Amino acid sequence: MTGFATLLRKELLEQWRTRRIVIVGIVFLLFGLGSPLLAKYTPEILKSVGTGMPGASITLPPATTADAVAQLAKNVGQLGILIAILLAMGSVATEKERGTAAFLLTMPAGRAAFLCAKLVALATTLLVAMALATGGAWAYTTLLFEPLPVAGTIAMGLVLWLELCAFAALTFLASTASSSQLVAGGVGFVALVVMSILGIVPVVGQWSPIGASSVAIDLALGTVPSMLIPAVVGSVACIALSVAVALAVFRRQEL
Repeated sequence: MTGFATLLRKELLEQWRTRRIVIVGIVFLLFGLGSPLLAKYTPEILKSVGTGMPGASITLPPATTADAVAQLAKNVGQLGILIAILLAMGSVATEKERGTAAFLLTMPAGRAAFLCAKLVALATTLLVAMALATGGAWAYTTLLFEPLPVAGTIAMGLVLWLELCAFAALTFLASTASSSQLVAGGVGFVALVVMSILGIVPVVGQWSPIGASSVAIDLALGTVPSMLIPAVVGSVACIALSVAVALAVFRRQEL
């Protein structure tokens, strides 16, 4: 792919100069730090609310390590995916709107290199963000509950990263096919809704990227999930198919 290294450096530098990677990293770090806190103190908050109301009584079991991990998976599987969609929706559409895509492709750079550089930079940003979230969650879970298995926690982070990349890739495909980042963002959101519905369908749901959340929880708690292969294969297949279609569409577009 001609020009890939140069374009990748450009994309990574742009991520840094626009502080996009810093902002996303901070948000995900807050996910990691806040999830154990939320799991720890939610029962106490609800209990205090209940005791302040005459005749009301709210009794919840004490929070556990599993609650902290589940809260992180929930935050990443909802707000994290929305952030991935926001990052991806303008990747190519904005370049085409501004005319910079056509300019860059007049240089010694192929279309495949152009798209792949953007995808790798996007995946790198999400990887850094997920690493911060995972590290923060491990540290605070250890402080408030008990230490999580290091290997399982890392595996959890990687599986959740694949989930984020799957939705980012779908949105990236829409950004490549359309000339509007709003359309691309809408497609990404619709994909999230559809995948969430498919996630509750037996058999089908385990192959959906959404299924990665439950798998990630088991991994962090030191359990080998039975649905690990379907969740990983489903996410990787979603990414690979989105990239392949995006490349095919982009090669036929007039810029």
